[in-house]
Amino acid sequence: MDAKADFKVTVSKEETVAAMLPLQEHWLPFSNLDLLLPSVDVGVFFCYRKPEGYIRSFSSMVNVLKTALVQALVSYYAFAGEVVANAAGEPELLCNNRGVDFVEAYADVELPQLDLHNPDQTIQGKLVPNKKHGVLSLQATELRCGGIVVACTFDHRIADAYSANMFLVSWAQLARSNSISLVPSFRRSLMNPRRPGCIDSSLDQMYVPISSLQPPKHHLHQPTDHLISRIYYIPSEQLNELQSLACSNGYKRTKLESFSAFLWKMVALRAAKDGFKFTKMGIVVDGRVRLGEGDEQKASLMCSYFGNVISIPFGSQGVNELIEKPLWWVASQVHDFLEQALTKEHFLGMIDWVEAHRPEPALAKMYINGSEEGPAFVVSSGQRFPVLKVDFGWDRPVFGSYHFPWGGDSGYVMPMPSPCREGDWVVYMHLSKRQLELIEAEAGNALRPLTFDHLQAVASV
Repeated sequence: MDAKADFKVTVSKEETVAAMLPLQEHWLPFSNLDLLLPSVDVGVFFCYRKPEGYIRSFSSMVNVLKTALVQALVSYYAFAGEVVANAAGEPELLCNNRGVDFVEAYADVELPQLDLHNPDQTIQGKLVPNKKHGVLSLQATELRCGGIVVACTFDHRIADAYSANMFLVSWAQLARSNSISLVPSFRRSLMNPRRPGCIDSSLDQMYVPISSLQPPKHHLHQPTDHLISRIYYIPSEQLNELQSLACSNGYKRTKLESFSAFLWKMVALRAAKDGFKFTKMGIVVDGRVRLGEGDEQKASLMCSYFGNVISIPFGSQGVNELIEKPLWWVASQVHDFLEQALTKEHFLGMIDWVEAHRPEPALAKMYINGSEEGPAFVVSSGQRFPVLKVDFGWDRPVFGSYHFPWGGDSGYVMPMPSPCREGDWVVYMHLSKRQLELIEAEAGNALRPLTFDHLQAVASV
């Protein structure tokens, strides 16, 4: 283990924090889009320096966090519940104010010594808690230097990143004695299926009932390389250059499409070396804006909707084409499969598709047999990640990131805004070691392993 990662974390206190207001126990059904999510947990963490001359102790900072959490759970009561199965075997949320597990810990390490580039070693299970009960777990860790890491792990079936971001911002606002700027809505009727439903055949290519899955087959070239997590830093100048290359055929492509196309080419290069002929890439799309189109009241409600409103369109391409074609061609393939999910009808159709298959659970095809048919990975834009808004009263975080080693065969990539310089990105990648080594070699200085020294250097410019 890297010396920077070889530090001890001592848990000093574990308790369950719940809202103080009485809550009548009730059931909150999963929406049809919630039912498409597998039972996986997502982590997120924020690192704070101890400001110079700051006299507040760690215990008083924890008290601020807990007091604000008690208030936040009044509005975000879903995070204080438990997932149970209903009579049909489908998961539902029992809103019983069970509470949120809260861990206080001490880490024998200085903030600049945290090896953020290798979060599996320094973050997972040390600074980001392993959720044992309920749907949300939190941890506050005091560092040797007086800094603090605030982290949480939540059940993805209960919240997507948009919903989790809402909660984090609200929690921080309450900690600063402010009012919540956006009160969450749990109105499941916004996700009701149409009667009769209308399902486009393209959805059968994107989602599949679990009962129809074929047993895994062994691939002669299947690599034994397991997936690992890494965090990188990309300057805006490099992103602009990628976008320029992706737009060189005259079409406008976003930075996300351009960066995703670059990654797809890199994964294809590695896939060719491993003997694969095809590779898949998906991109997560938020449907809130789409479902609110043409209805001002629904659009307002969708902005505050708490739950999952995501789709994962994907493309499959031959590795040789991805390698040989220019970046603009690959970016066009990305744009084409992404475009199919950027409509209101697509998300309404998804809701109807799930209704037609209930209570049979279903899953995105993007996640199926990724390591057998060829490497697969998903890109999820974290540009709404509110790293600069999660200020609990002791200044903004110097760093924050999602952490999602979800345990499947498919990779996961999330680019987020840098806390140091506008336009730069911080990118969390969960890919195979050999894929990451190739990406690092091909990208050169454009994709830098993230360190505190580099963050500090960028911030001082």
